[in-house]
Amino acid sequence: MNDLSKVDIYSAAHKRDPFPLYAFLRSKAPAFEVRVPVLKRAWLLTRYDDVVLCLQDSDRFVKDPRNAGLSSPKSVPWWTPASLGALSENMLDLDDPTHRRLRILINKAFSRARIEQLRSSIEVLAEDLVDRMRAKLKPDLMEDFALPLPLTVISELLGLPEEDRTRFRRWTNVFLDARSEFRMVLSLPSVFALMRYLRRLVAARRRSPKDDLISALIAAEDGGDRLSENELIAMLVLLIIAGHETTVNLIGSGTLSLMENPREKERLLGDFSLLGSAVEELLRFTAPVETATERYAAEDIDMHGTTIRRGDVIFPVIASANRDAQKFAEPDRLDLTRKPNPHLAFGDGVHFCVGSHLAKMEAEIAFGCLLRRLPDLRLACPAHELQWRATPVVRGLKSLPVIT
Repeated sequence: MNDLSKVDIYSAAHKRDPFPLYAFLRSKAPAFEVRVPVLKRAWLLTRYDDVVLCLQDSDRFVKDPRNAGLSSPKSVPWWTPASLGALSENMLDLDDPTHRRLRILINKAFSRARIEQLRSSIEVLAEDLVDRMRAKLKPDLMEDFALPLPLTVISELLGLPEEDRTRFRRWTNVFLDARSEFRMVLSLPSVFALMRYLRRLVAARRRSPKDDLISALIAAEDGGDRLSENELIAMLVLLIIAGHETTVNLIGSGTLSLMENPREKERLLGDFSLLGSAVEELLRFTAPVETATERYAAEDIDMHGTTIRRGDVIFPVIASANRDAQKFAEPDRLDLTRKPNPHLAFGDGVHFCVGSHLAKMEAEIAFGCLLRRLPDLRLACPAHELQWRATPVVRGLKSLPVIT
């Protein structure tokens, strides 16, 4: 390997193919400290069993930095405006019992029955997007299909007006790209605009509820407990970003993987009953979420002879765990019928992704529609020319030019 002191896990070059680095770390340095913008330093855990331990042991690996002896998150610089504190009140950044309380309330509103009601409309949407893509001279699968499908779904689920969805994507892009303090400063106007907009939308739904998730979140109650205003805003920001970003990357990178593995693609074309298994394998193989969000060591922890100190930041590397040969046979081979497939693409433990069912349903519909309507889909440029986004946590393509 090259000089590991220069590893930048947020760079586009790393995102293109992070797997050789992680294979090396699993073998030689399973707990490895890297330089990370804003956070300064963070530990990468790369072996499957260690990642599972980190995700499941919510007593020693905590989300709330106060439970690790810190006064504030290391990801939030000292100059961050206090008005952004509301965003920290989302369940992804909290430990039990507060996390459990919020999760109970979101589960009441974000039910599987509500998600299943969307299936037919998602199928219609996918067909329409393919029609539009086929009509274009130079289609881009990311722009024309992978992005608008989940963005439209989460927008309609929440009740976001259609005319505002482009703005939401622009705001969330800036949010996700804030990988340095300079970029964080640049992102502040977009973050403030998003929060102001959501506060107005929540106020409108309080006055006049509709059949959407925002109204359901406002109404959700457990033993007299409801979400506060700040908790609502934080929950909506989380749902907007997490509710489409992972699926965008899964559809884009998954389609690329199918084009690069024609034998597996042909297996799927010959038997669409494999779609469920295929989605699980593409989640494992493509790493749409590269690392889980940061944890903090609540105490000094020994990992393979290395001491992680109390208060240190830890990233469980999902992309690495899902390629660990100790858990998966031939982990670098795409196998759409892989069973068992205990991948960690949606996390594990108490913070397991609340939207996993929606993401998998969207992906099954998306891949099924693409394969049925565009069985000869292929790249319009050499694979090495594809550009990957330089972002923390997630892994995805900037664009995917195709020939239909």
